[in-house]
Amino acid sequence: MQAFDVLGDPVRRRILELLADGEQSSGAVTAVIRAEFGISQPAVSQHLRVLRDNGFATVRPDGARRLYAVDDTALREADAWLGRFRRFWTPHLDALATEVARGKRQRRLAARDDDDPGVDP
Repeated sequence: MQAFDVLGDPVRRRILELLADGEQSSGAVTAVIRAEFGISQPAVSQHLRVLRDNGFATVRPDGARRLYAVDDTALREADAWLGRFRRFWTPHLDALATEVARGKRQRRLAARDDDDPGVDP
């Protein structure tokens, strides 16, 4: 699937993480990516173009700036493709959620027992 080819690159994944927090100027994205990956501004621009051309990001002009945001089109397609495989990990995640809830309940009960002055240690 083409979406996974696009997402296979760690720079593009990081750009999407930045955009997931809200609309970002190309300058802001470039500053973070250059600092974290040590790549040039033209290289960052190329990654932004790949994301835009493949339905992962949108861009809109704002004066001299270009503002990028997540476009969920390709993400929805990837999610739909992954849907066929969710049955393999959903039971494990459900079991994990049950264990987390059980641990929280046990800690809550233990804290309540510790706070009860009528209980002998």
